Amino acid sequence: MMSVEQHHKIRFIAASIILAAMLQIKPEWFIYSKFEMLSQPWRFLTAHWVHVGWMHYLLNMIAFVCLPFIFPKIKTSILLGLVILLPLVLSLIFYFAYPNIELYAGFSGVLHGLYCMAALVSLNDGKERGFALLILFGLIIKLLWEAIVGELSATARLIGSPVLIEAHQLGVGISVLLFILLMIFKNKNPKIDSRQLTK
Repeated sequence: MMSVEQHHKIRFIAASIILAAMLQIKPEWFIYSKFEMLSQPWRFLTAHWVHVGWMHYLLNMIAFVCLPFIFPKIKTSILLGLVILLPLVLSLIFYFAYPNIELYAGFSGVLHGLYCMAALVSLNDGKERGFALLILFGLIIKLLWEAIVGELSATARLIGSPVLIEAHQLGVGISVLLFILLMIFKNKNPKIDSRQLTK
């Protein structure tokens, strides 16, 4: 029998998939569009939930669905907080620090941040520590490859659009910073156990 937390997680994943599919019907209303961000501020959030095409959507949603199975102990509340916070912070960084980015759509920056945070949180679990370290190592290798060699051309061909590797780097960087802030908060509040981030 599934626990209450597992039910919450399934509903959260299903709602996220449906939301992204609904936005995909009229993606031009929701993408990151530099010159419309201030007049249409919802784009700061929705830009990372809409995709350049259905193949792009499918690939990202498959990776998203896999996350709670790869890290089954990560709490739904943490995932929910991240899928709201990461898009907003990413869009704000794009807007203020990357003026050359005029158009963007995609969930991959958020995905990189989600996997990073899930792995960092799972380091506190003795049974999951080894796998979490493996995921973190894989993320580091991937980011280094993209920074040195460039985007994976096969991925770009598959989704029909260039891959913005800065989104991947920022997604991981934001999650690392959030995790550090969580640890600082935990140390200042000894009654809070970092294992509360997992079930």
